[in-house]
Amino acid sequence: MTTTTLAVLVPLLPFLGAATGLLLGRSSPGFVRPLAVLPPLASLVLAVTVAVRQGGGQAIDAHTELTPTGSVPIELALHIDGFAALVAVLVGVVATCVQIYSTGYLRDDPRYPSYAALVSLFTSAMLLVVYSGDLMVLLVGWEIMGICSYFLVGHYWETPQARAASLKAFLVTKLGDVPFLIGLFALATDAGSFRITSVLGTVASGGLHHPTLVALLLLAGVAGKSALFPLHTWLPDAMAGPTPVSALIHAATMVAAGIYFVARLLPVFQASSAAMVVLAVMAGVTMAGSGLAALAQDDIKRVLAYSTIGQLGYMAGALAVGDRGAAVFHLLAHGAFKALLFLAAGVVIHASGTNSLAVMSRMKGLRNRVPDAYWTMTVALLALAAIPPFSGFFSKEAVLGAAEHVATGHTEHAPGAAGWIVLITGLATAVLTAAYATRLWLLAFHGQGTEAPDHGRQPVTMTAVLWVLAVPSLAFGLTYGPLPDWFDGRDLTPVLTTSVLGTGLALVGVIITYGAWRHTTAMALRVPLGAVAAHPDADARLVEAEAIASHEPAFGDVAYAPDPADPGRLLLGPLHRHAAVGFHLDAVYHALFVRPVQAGAQLVRFLDREVVDTYVRGAGALPRWLGTAVRRAQTGNVQTYVSALLAGTVVLVVAAVLVATGA
Repeated sequence: MTTTTLAVLVPLLPFLGAATGLLLGRSSPGFVRPLAVLPPLASLVLAVTVAVRQGGGQAIDAHTELTPTGSVPIELALHIDGFAALVAVLVGVVATCVQIYSTGYLRDDPRYPSYAALVSLFTSAMLLVVYSGDLMVLLVGWEIMGICSYFLVGHYWETPQARAASLKAFLVTKLGDVPFLIGLFALATDAGSFRITSVLGTVASGGLHHPTLVALLLLAGVAGKSALFPLHTWLPDAMAGPTPVSALIHAATMVAAGIYFVARLLPVFQASSAAMVVLAVMAGVTMAGSGLAALAQDDIKRVLAYSTIGQLGYMAGALAVGDRGAAVFHLLAHGAFKALLFLAAGVVIHASGTNSLAVMSRMKGLRNRVPDAYWTMTVALLALAAIPPFSGFFSKEAVLGAAEHVATGHTEHAPGAAGWIVLITGLATAVLTAAYATRLWLLAFHGQGTEAPDHGRQPVTMTAVLWVLAVPSLAFGLTYGPLPDWFDGRDLTPVLTTSVLGTGLALVGVIITYGAWRHTTAMALRVPLGAVAAHPDADARLVEAEAIASHEPAFGDVAYAPDPADPGRLLLGPLHRHAAVGFHLDAVYHALFVRPVQAGAQLVRFLDREVVDTYVRGAGALPRWLGTAVRRAQTGNVQTYVSALLAGTVVLVVAAVLVATGA
């Protein structure tokens, strides 16, 4: 079987599995789990085969025209280079692990058949984006992921938080997709084709007429899809969905799509120095802001959500300094340890009955209840904090090293200003990342108080997946040697300067957070668990401990007095309450966009009811009055008709006499 045929089957198999699952899931429940697991597993095997055959060498290209358009052609095209081959393997690994994990995590969920089918469709859409060689076909996968995220984030539609989160995710990403679509059309107009190879050829020959405008339009869509500032606010709220969905979105689909798109079309953005600086600013604000916000979150999944935003900032920073090899290297490493973090968090949530770190910090011995999650999550957090020799160290240092090269003028792939922005904010974020990773580990697994509840041993399908993902989280970074053969030949070896600085700052973050935790631990037992007090941070919320049918804790509105043992509160000081709500960005958007739209809707409603409807009602009233008058004249009384006839005759005679006299 040819490599092209295998590549076509990679996104096709999960799609067929999704279609079959949606059609037969209810009527044939025995086939649901095989249909959920086998198609992505087969797709993974084929993706690995394609990657081996591609081998980081010449890109695999194949295309056929879908239908004549009369202008710019749209083609079903494949373009598989080293980037695409490895990212497809990542998608297959994470999707397969998520489906296997979900068979245990959602074993009692009545909507599991539709959930599994949507996860397969999500996977198929991302694989289509990865392998597509045509921008319009890529856009199809891009938009399918958007609608899948809407349904999956809103899986628990009984809760208002899930409904609101799914709608917010859909609308915010669509807000970015509108300029993104315009940018794609502008790009194709200049290139005369939607083919990625043709577009890159046009850029190389200087045929792009408005590079800054096109790049900024495309960045709007990337910011929405990959949760970069200022369109990142949907991602923390998306935690209202099932935890395995969070792992899929954060590790291998959706948010990875925007980064991958920029990596694939990086020359388009490099054609505009202004666009590269804008991307660097977006990356810097995303990194630093999300790090501060993560340090203030109580919900374990929201901590990980802001962590994802920060790591996406690193990837965007690598692209802003023109090094897509470092960006995709970090994308691959992050995909492994972030999927592990979310799936391990799901085990912890299931065991503790809550998402709240404040509650977990009052549970003694939780790590003994979930030893698999404890050890694997420790590995993933060390990778997240970029502690050597874990994978996150090598991939994050590749980003910082690339930024240092640009900042010091050793390369001209990007403006020097972009290099300095990424380097400074990246180093600052290294401290914050290590701090919130340490805080999460201490609060979740080293609590003091009552014994943690014992819900029995977790299903093997959940714990086995954790150890599978722990392997790349620990060892993938060591592949920095051969990876340049797949990534344009760029050297990914850690740079001594940034390695020492980054690791040193990460260790500082760990030590300071541990010290703050030790300092505040003595205060922890003085505040009753769940007490509601008039506390300055009482706007924080504690998720409900009750689990719905799938064992996923619902997001509630129960207020709580924040745990005094939280080191994040001590480290952030007065900044804590602002960081806890994402620095009020949602409130700003509500004032700038939501209220004006609502006011406009009220005005339209008033005009429709009081003005337009008045004219409509008036237009109907006149015929109704005339009909009433005619109806009343038809009495059926002969005397009345004769009297009216005589009266009419008299009137006509008088009128005739008057006319004749006047004549």
